Amino acid sequence: MGHDHSHHEFGSTKKLYLAVVINIILTVFQIVGGLLSGSLSLLADALHNFSDAGALAIAAVAARIAKIPPNQRMTYGYKRAEILGALINSTTLIIVGLYLLYEAVNRYFDQNPIDGWTVVWVAAIALVIDIFTALLTYSGSKDSVNIKAAFIHNVSDAAASVVVIISGILIINFQIYVIDLVATVLISLYVLYQAFTLIRQCILVLMQSTPTHLDVDEIKKSIEGVHLVKEAHHIHVWQLDDKKVLLEGHIVVEEQDLPALEKIKMEIRQSLRNKFAINHSTLEFETSLECMNSGN
Repeated sequence: MGHDHSHHEFGSTKKLYLAVVINIILTVFQIVGGLLSGSLSLLADALHNFSDAGALAIAAVAARIAKIPPNQRMTYGYKRAEILGALINSTTLIIVGLYLLYEAVNRYFDQNPIDGWTVVWVAAIALVIDIFTALLTYSGSKDSVNIKAAFIHNVSDAAASVVVIISGILIINFQIYVIDLVATVLISLYVLYQAFTLIRQCILVLMQSTPTHLDVDEIKKSIEGVHLVKEAHHIHVWQLDDKKVLLEGHIVVEEQDLPALEKIKMEIRQSLRNKFAINHSTLEFETSLECMNSGN
């Protein structure tokens, strides 16, 4: 089973690298098309694709770094390399999004004719490549949050290409050049939305926030529902990376129940695994008398 899993991870990483190369080629193609046609929305889509190529590359490199085993200095290992990579990507996305909005405002006051056919053809080719890249990352997206993010990015790229195609068609038929700027603003706002969403997730992990899908009160009730547990307090729940959730807490039992400690511990950990998918927990046990003396 372990061999199959590592082989699957290797296959997913290879697909990530291939997706990076494809996105970089597409970016160059779109930049040339955008400059030749005078379309800012095509350049916006190119920058979006380039940021995705960077995101894919960082995800691939971070995934490799994350596999480095723990050592005496990095006792938790390098799992958070992927979170730091995502933080770098999202910050870059904000810079790209704000720059595109700035350019769109400038272009509004200095509009030039745009070659609609070049816009449509380049965006159509980009759409085909975006769909192909999304298919490359689809299988890996079921097992990895990082690859899932890459898959969603590629789907959003495909949607952006559709917006650019529509603006190109309107330019060809009605010479409405301002539609190119409207498409640029829409793509920019979407890029900014993605960036701020990603930054929020990264900051929550780095600040050791309780994962949004978990409720500490529910976890406390679940632990206290285990036979012979009198109380649970000082419960801390946080994420090491985008997958691994950790918990530590104080468990109060009666002194006469100390011989059953291992059984209690096993039941608590089983409950945490089954109900909350928490596989790593540090439990400190104390008796009711110790708890009263310490003032907890």
